[in-house]
Amino acid sequence: MGHNLRTVDWNVTTMGRSFSWEFDYLSANYDGLRFAVRIYLALRIIQKIYYPILAVAGFPVNLVTIVILSRGTCGLSKCVTRYLVAMAAADLLVVIIDLILRQIPIAYFEHFVFLYDIRVCNIQAVLLYAATDCSVWFTVTFTFDRFVAICCQKLKTKYCTEKTAAVILGTVTVLSCLKNITWYFMLSSGYTLGNIPWFCAVDSHISASQVWGAIELLHYILTPGVAFVLILLLNVLIVRHIVVANRARRRLRDHSSEERPSDPEITSRRKSIILLFVISGNFMLLWAMFMLYSIWVRVLGFTDPTILPPVALMELGFMLQLLSCCTNTCIYAVTQTKFREQLKNMLKYPFTLIVKIIK
Repeated sequence: MGHNLRTVDWNVTTMGRSFSWEFDYLSANYDGLRFAVRIYLALRIIQKIYYPILAVAGFPVNLVTIVILSRGTCGLSKCVTRYLVAMAAADLLVVIIDLILRQIPIAYFEHFVFLYDIRVCNIQAVLLYAATDCSVWFTVTFTFDRFVAICCQKLKTKYCTEKTAAVILGTVTVLSCLKNITWYFMLSSGYTLGNIPWFCAVDSHISASQVWGAIELLHYILTPGVAFVLILLLNVLIVRHIVVANRARRRLRDHSSEERPSDPEITSRRKSIILLFVISGNFMLLWAMFMLYSIWVRVLGFTDPTILPPVALMELGFMLQLLSCCTNTCIYAVTQTKFREQLKNMLKYPFTLIVKIIK
């Protein structure tokens, strides 16, 4: 592969990936292109702007989040703080390994041809998928921790501790690394600088193998498929528990008092679960398209390759998935007053320091 003509799976011939060529080609041939091809080319143009901006924003916001949460001054329990720090650290790794080291070179293909001579793609794949698994499953373990804290009062004192959180996070990290070692053997060390079907070169006997295909399908079913279902199920159970508990509490207060003042317990409980629901909802919303494409292409690809989903769906899935690694800081800033105060202080500090130096 090089700067020569290339044909992708929707039968459109392309010549490299320079910004001007894609824009010029789309403009000159717009009426003659199928709708799916127009969308794909438009997304490729957008990605050249979107990915660098996301990298410039995603790296510092996750780093700042780690620093702020690690101080333990945001009014959160040590258990919750451990989960949130771990999630931010995993997101930071995804930003580096996936966004900066994979998607940007793919978007600016013509500037990264030197990567063909650096044969470490399968190693990067293992690290990339392990970091992604950690990012996803840390969200699952955090959701389960909050489920126990809200719905299982007897288990709460034993499970919702800093030590248990450390053990759970460490176990998830080890299992994620072990699970993704298979990518080292499935993919070769050479880069293809493309997302179709992988960003690493694949031997023909691997890509045609039903065994390796089943392993890859299992990978996507576990992450994000099973994780998605677990987060949804746990949130449904939490909502159900809260509704039942609030009804019982209101009924009790109605019988014991005529004035019905605001219930501080219900108010406190409502605030404590807002963070959980926003994080979970953000994850499910931004991962949904990537999960749909991954399972669709593997399940239907085995039976009838002619009904594969459009490539634009995959590209949009990547864009939304990577966005999910950069949004948690905004969520904390909106939902947590003390975190917002710490963030403001960190942003003001450089300017305050400059003023002090000038004086």
